[in-house]
Amino acid sequence: MANQEEIQNITLVDENGDETLYEILFTFHSEEYSKDYILLIPEGVEDDEEVDIQAYIFNPDENGDATEEDLIQIEDEKEWDMVEEVLNTFLEDDANFE
Repeated sequence: MANQEEIQNITLVDENGDETLYEILFTFHSEEYSKDYILLIPEGVEDDEEVDIQAYIFNPDENGDATEEDLIQIEDEKEWDMVEEVLNTFLEDDANFE
């Protein structure tokens, strides 16, 4: 995983108005879809803890930053498959690195 000073956070608000702090796991660009994606995990999760990873299309500003308003739900099934494939590769590489 990223070292402590590289970790960036984003707060998401659910439909009930509850705020949850997430760490940015990683971002990537897909040439196939011409979009940028962001993957998030709940803040403070231990490495061996099982969690739901949130994935969104996002539109970063010129500094690469984004807010919750810049996150777009992924609705296309083939697009989800591509994101899952990238995530699985990331997780395999991360496990092999340790």
